[in-house]
Amino acid sequence: MNLRIHNTLTRTVEPFAPIVPGHVRMYVCGITIYDYCHVGHARFLMAFDVVSRWLRTLGYRVTYVRNITDIDDKIIRRALERGIAIRQLTAEMTQAMHEDVAALGIEAPTFEPRATEHVGGMLSMIATLEAKGLAYRSADGDVNFAVRKFPGYGKLSGKSLDQLRAGERVAVLGAKQDPLDFVLWKAAKASEPEDAKWDSPFGRGRPGWHIECSAMCKALLGEEFDIHGGGADLTFPHHENEIAQSEGANESGRFARVWMHNGLLNLDNEKMSKSLGNFFTIRDVLERYDGETLRFFFLRAHYRSALAYSDASLADARGALRRLYTALDGTPAPEGFVLDWAEPRAAAFRDAMNDDFGTPEAVAVLFELATELNRTRSGSTAGLLKALGATLGLLQQPPRAFLQGGAATGGLDEQAIAERIAARAAAKQARDFKLADAIRDELAAQGIALKDSAQGTVWVKS
Repeated sequence: MNLRIHNTLTRTVEPFAPIVPGHVRMYVCGITIYDYCHVGHARFLMAFDVVSRWLRTLGYRVTYVRNITDIDDKIIRRALERGIAIRQLTAEMTQAMHEDVAALGIEAPTFEPRATEHVGGMLSMIATLEAKGLAYRSADGDVNFAVRKFPGYGKLSGKSLDQLRAGERVAVLGAKQDPLDFVLWKAAKASEPEDAKWDSPFGRGRPGWHIECSAMCKALLGEEFDIHGGGADLTFPHHENEIAQSEGANESGRFARVWMHNGLLNLDNEKMSKSLGNFFTIRDVLERYDGETLRFFFLRAHYRSALAYSDASLADARGALRRLYTALDGTPAPEGFVLDWAEPRAAAFRDAMNDDFGTPEAVAVLFELATELNRTRSGSTAGLLKALGATLGLLQQPPRAFLQGGAATGGLDEQAIAERIAARAAAKQARDFKLADAIRDELAAQGIALKDSAQGTVWVKS
């Protein structure tokens, strides 16, 4: 079964073949870095990390571009609030973002361009749009895109111009010729800091948000490339606007072939976002759960589905992941294990992933293998379970390290736990089973579960 991907543009799941055989070029809209990343950001980062990993598993060379927006109204406001330069703020938040994604096991993209590095390309694209009559200078000094002059506008969101005109997200008219028109270049304001302004043929100012991605796509991937991705909330207006300005400016008249959008992470039935104030930062969550548990929480749902965040869901994901690691504990995978895709469970896993990155079905295969491993203690089954998990960024820790890590242990360190286990062994040796049981119960109350075997007693976090 060959890879099939749901294309937002065509609203169908369709066979995928890259423009250049063997080479996939993918662009994903990244983060506006004015604050710490929240777990809603983690959802899209994880979704496209899995896409990139699976494409490489299939043997493709992948050029993965994920941008950083480092100039924006929110960034300017936050820098002014803190009394620091914009670059100081964005450098601090970029470092924090890199720390967060590393904790989640998210691989770095091939390129991570910053918007401020591509202002020249944006200005060139705006000049082309103006020369083609698709952009105009307004009385307030801004340069706007003339939406009604681009015939294909609305094809991604599936809405007509009249429907979009009535939408809540359309800006008021102001100095625009039409409310649907969007800004390409923002004229400088006296209230804004000097490090938020660039000289240009259109006057001193800064780029609009939408033009950033179009310029970075073109610079790093060319006029036409394979996959453009981002959160479902970017479909309109951001991605709709990208299509208009890129297809309008590009000599080929083409842009991205496949559009992928991940479902949103919800809290109390609302999209998790900083603007709504209903969010947890990745750092908040990692104080209570390890990064692999958060990764597993996301992978149990399909990337296009909406996902509800709750402590109960994270705790359930942690318990489920523990079952996989428990199966691997004590049965090491053979050194140099080679994954055979003709093996029935491997083939089922591959078919699930090739059907629009079906991680829920792929994860179900992992649990089938874990059940078999618990029964047979087969090294080859352990190798297959670990190898398939690796394609999703799972199950690569030593099992005992995972089982003894994670949630809090009631203040007990490893030495204290070892001392209590030794005291319990001495009690059993003295046939004081009441004391031995009391020690077991004491540890259990602090989240420590003991496992006895002929080789001795080991502990894991319960």
